[in-house]
Amino acid sequence: MIVSMQDKGEAVLSKCSKGFKSLVRRKQVDSVHVRREGHQLARKLTALDLTAIGVGTTIGAGVYVLVGTVAREHTGPALTVSFLIAGLAAALSAFCYAELASRCPSAGSAYHYAYICIGESVAWLIGWSLILEYTIGGAAIARGISPNIALFLGGEGNLPAFLVRHTIPQLGVVVDPCAAILVLIVTFLLCAGIKESSLVQTIVTTVNVCAMLFIIVAGGCLACKTGWVGYELHGGFFPFGLNGMLAGSAIVFFSYIGFDAVTGAAEETKRPLRDLPLGIGMTLTLCCILYMLVSVVIVGLVPYSALNPDTPISSAFSANGMQWAAYIVTAGAVTALCASLMGSLLPQPRLLMAMARDGLLPAFFSDIRTRTQVQAKSIVTTDMLAAVLAIFYGCFGIVSVGTLLAFAVVAISILILRYAPPEEVPLPSSLQQFIDSVRKQLDDDSQSMERKEFNDADIVKQSPSQSEHGEASIQYPLIEKQFCEDNQDKQNPRRRRNIAVWNIALFCIGVLVLTSAASAEYLTSLVRFSLGAVGAAILLCSLVVLACLNQDEARHSFGHTGGFLCPFVPFLPAACILINSYLLMSLGVGTWIRVSIWLIMGALVYISYGWRHSSLTNAVYVPMAYLDHIYRASSSHQV
Repeated sequence: MIVSMQDKGEAVLSKCSKGFKSLVRRKQVDSVHVRREGHQLARKLTALDLTAIGVGTTIGAGVYVLVGTVAREHTGPALTVSFLIAGLAAALSAFCYAELASRCPSAGSAYHYAYICIGESVAWLIGWSLILEYTIGGAAIARGISPNIALFLGGEGNLPAFLVRHTIPQLGVVVDPCAAILVLIVTFLLCAGIKESSLVQTIVTTVNVCAMLFIIVAGGCLACKTGWVGYELHGGFFPFGLNGMLAGSAIVFFSYIGFDAVTGAAEETKRPLRDLPLGIGMTLTLCCILYMLVSVVIVGLVPYSALNPDTPISSAFSANGMQWAAYIVTAGAVTALCASLMGSLLPQPRLLMAMARDGLLPAFFSDIRTRTQVQAKSIVTTDMLAAVLAIFYGCFGIVSVGTLLAFAVVAISILILRYAPPEEVPLPSSLQQFIDSVRKQLDDDSQSMERKEFNDADIVKQSPSQSEHGEASIQYPLIEKQFCEDNQDKQNPRRRRNIAVWNIALFCIGVLVLTSAASAEYLTSLVRFSLGAVGAAILLCSLVVLACLNQDEARHSFGHTGGFLCPFVPFLPAACILINSYLLMSLGVGTWIRVSIWLIMGALVYISYGWRHSSLTNAVYVPMAYLDHIYRASSSHQV
C-alpha cells in the first residue's frame, strides 16, 4: 500500500515536472538546416518596401488629432520635445527588434523571438495578445476612415447610400458598411501577393507623407509671415512644466507604435540581415522627423490654447485664411488611415502561420497558395472577422496592450540572448539514430581528451623538482597552467549563467514592483513610496550585477551572425523594459479586464490544443555543439 502511494506520488511529480518543462521549452532558430516544404513565402521585399510598410503602419490619423489635444492639455509649445523624447524611448525597442530580426529572420516577430529565447508559454501569450490587437486594431482603423471620407466630400449626405452609417435602434449599434468594404479591399490586395500589396502600401504612404510635407512647408511659410505667434506667450516654452512635457511624451509614444510591422515581413525580405534593421531604423527616423516638424509648425501658427482638439491642423490653416488646406489635410488623414489599415492586417496572417508551423494552431493557418506565395486562407479568415467587427462593433477599449507586451518581452529576450543563450536545441525524433551516433562519438573524443589532460597533470605532479624540493613544478609550466585554466573554464560559465538568469528574473520582478507602485494611485503615499523603494533597490542591484558580468561567448554563434547588434547592453534593454512596463501598468482597469478575458480564453485554447500538438512535444534536445555534426551525418546518410 505504501509502495503504491509512493509510485502514484512519483508519477504525479513526474507529470508536473514534464508539464512545467513544456511551458519553457524553446525552439531552434530557423536556419539553413530548417527546411519547410510547402511553407515558403516569396522573398521580394527590399529595404524601401519595408520602410513604406513601417511608415504607413506607424503614421496613422492620430497625429492629425493628437497634436491639438496634447498641446492644449499637457505640453504647450514643448510638444516637439515630447515627440523627441517619445521617439528616443521607441528607439530603445527598435534597437532590440533590429538585433533579433537580423539574428532570427522568420515570420512571427516578437512571438518568434520569445519562443526561441524564453519559452513556449510566453511566446503563446505574446502571439495571442497580438492576434487580438491586430484584429481589433484593423476594425477600429476601418471605422475611422468613413467619417474622414465624408468630411472630404463635404458631409455624410454626399456619400453613396450603401456607404452611409446606419443605427439599429433595438440594439443601439452603429453599422458601418464602408468600413467592411475597405477591409475587403485590403484583403483582396493582401491575397494578390506581397509585392503587389507593398506597392499599393508605398503609393498610399507616399501620398500621406506628401500631405505632411505640405503641412510643414505651407505652415512654415505662414508662420514666418505671422511671426510664429504661437511661441510668443507669457507662459514660456514649458507652460505646464517638466511633468507636463513628460506626460505628453507618454501619450504621443503610442503614435510610434507600428514600426514592429517591419519584422512581421522578415521571411519575405530579400536580404534580411541588412534590410530588416535598415527598414526599422529608417521607419522610426522618418516618423520622428515628420512628427517633430508638424508639431513645430502647428504650435507656431496659433497659440496652443486656441488649437481645436478635434481638427487642430485644419483649424490652424483656416485661422490664417487657408480654408482650402482642409481638403489636403483630410486627404492626408484618409491615406494615413488606409496605410495603417493595410499595415495592421499585414502581420496577422504571418503570425498565425508561424504559430501553426509550431503546432500551436491548426495547420489550416499555415497553408500557402502556390501561385501568389501568400497565406490566402489565413488572410481571408482573419480579415473576415475584422470586417464583421468593423461593421457592428464600435467600442474598442484595448490600447496596444499586445505591442507593449511584445516590446518588453523582446528586450528581455536580448538580455537572455547576451547572458544566457540556449545551450540546447530541439531536433525531430526521426534523427534519433544520428543523435546517438554523434553523441557517442563526441563523448568518446571528450573522454580521450580528459584522459590526456589527467596524464599531463600526473606528469606535472610527479616531476622530480616537486618531489625533491616540495615546491610547485616549473618543469612543465605551460601544461600546468593550461590544465588549471581548462578546469576553471568548465566551472565558471555554468556559474556565471546561473547568476545572470537569476538577476534577469530579479530585474523583471523589481520593474513590476516599481511600476505597480508608481501607477497604483489608490494606495497611500507611504505604501507606494515603500513599494517603489523596494522595487528600485531590486532593480538597481540586479542591473549592477548584470553590468559586471561578462556576456556569454555563445552569443556570437547564436542564430544568423553578421547582422545588427544592440548597443549598451544591459542598460538599453533594461530601460526599454522599464518604460514599456510603466505604460502597461498605466492602462485603465477596464482595459486590463477585457484583455484578461481574452488571455484566459487563450490559456484554454493552449491547454486544449496547442500544448498537445506542439511540434516540440516529441523533440530531442541536443547541445548546440552537436548540431552541425548531426546534420552532416544525416546528409551523408541520405546521399
